[in-house]
Amino acid sequence: MTQLNHLKQMLTRGQVYRRNELAGWSKAVDRHLEELVEEGTLQKLSQGLYYYPKETVFGITPPDENVLVRSFLKDDRFLLTSPNAYNSLGVGTTQLYNQRVVYNHKRHGEFELGNQKFQFKMKPHFPKKATEEFLLVDLVNNLDVLAEDQTEVLENVSEKAKAMNRKKLEQNVTRYGKEKTKKIFKKFLQLETA
Repeated sequence: MTQLNHLKQMLTRGQVYRRNELAGWSKAVDRHLEELVEEGTLQKLSQGLYYYPKETVFGITPPDENVLVRSFLKDDRFLLTSPNAYNSLGVGTTQLYNQRVVYNHKRHGEFELGNQKFQFKMKPHFPKKATEEFLLVDLVNNLDVLAEDQTEVLENVSEKAKAMNRKKLEQNVTRYGKEKTKKIFKKFLQLETA
């Protein structure tokens, strides 16, 4: 069996691989990667990142975003979200954004991974899962970059905040809110008790 065939046998469909992971299975990894990409076995996603496509009756599926980001970061401590998630809050955001945001501890900037653009933002703290309280705080953190009417959205956020679990919301504001966001929520939450 050739080294190239051995390398092919080690691959699992639907997985994303880093070059250095594959180097353990090949003494000529760069040449073999070039051959595998050329023949269509692997897809190059970015520098040093490759995908072994999964095939379905509908054709080749793109890599799972979580697997892709985990491989890119070499870390599973991240939160993958989108400004589109704000639309589920019912506070007047309706725009659709072609953007994925990755809160993480390692990378900052925009990266294209397999024809998808990801905005990586380094943050010291973020939850494992985007809760409704986190999304409301995150929306106010990012209000200045959204296309919606800020005054109208803030009025709706104020009403939404009053209807939410106050303790959970305050915890999220304290942990994840920017200073400006903390001041806004302080005003909203004080109005509730007045």
